[in-house]
Amino acid sequence: MYVFIVISILTASYKIFLIISTLIIIHELGHFLSAKILGIETDKIYLYPLGGISKINMPLNESVLKEFIILIMGPIFQNIAYIFLLLIINDNEIVTRYHLGILVFNLLPIYPLDGGKLLNLIFTCIIPYKLSYKIIIIISYIINIIILFSNNKISINMILTYIVLIILIKKEQNKENLIYNKFLLERYLYSYKFKKNKIIKNMNCFYRRRNNMMKKNDKYYNEKELLDEKYN
Repeated sequence: MYVFIVISILTASYKIFLIISTLIIIHELGHFLSAKILGIETDKIYLYPLGGISKINMPLNESVLKEFIILIMGPIFQNIAYIFLLLIINDNEIVTRYHLGILVFNLLPIYPLDGGKLLNLIFTCIIPYKLSYKIIIIISYIINIIILFSNNKISINMILTYIVLIILIKKEQNKENLIYNKFLLERYLYSYKFKKNKIIKNMNCFYRRRNNMMKKNDKYYNEKELLDEKYN
């Protein structure tokens, strides 16, 4: 992280550094404050030249609406910061350029950027939780590669940003089984109840907002029975 901050300072004027820093910090503040208001703790906040990543300590089975609010408040706060910067900095063009650059970058469908998290949130409402995680990781790799090779001018900053994104995606990919086990363990410990039921093929096909059921030997087992068998 520190290497990228130093590069940003060396390659940008004081004014540009101020604009970038303000936009990124206020963006992450949006995630932090909304999580705090909703009673959810933030573990860490990582800051990079083109954006930040907030590690929110949120249950994986938390309300979809809560997760959506926390995700969207980052871009909303950044837009507020953008308006504020327009009022105090006499250079609308450069403020707008960096605001849009950071905003678009963070909304790319790359996990764990905001856009990737948002897309994954949508997937978890439609398809099994573990499958949604696999798909968003694949999409993240593909988008990252497309961005790198679709640019005619490849700068050092772009290459370094690309490398960091690959490292972040790989880190998330390595946690796939850990995340899914946490997802199932939460359901076992807290016995969530939902309005709709879903019949699944195996234990890797649990849905987020459904009461999962599975057929074994001509008998249907509910979610509690399946999880009791797994953890007892």
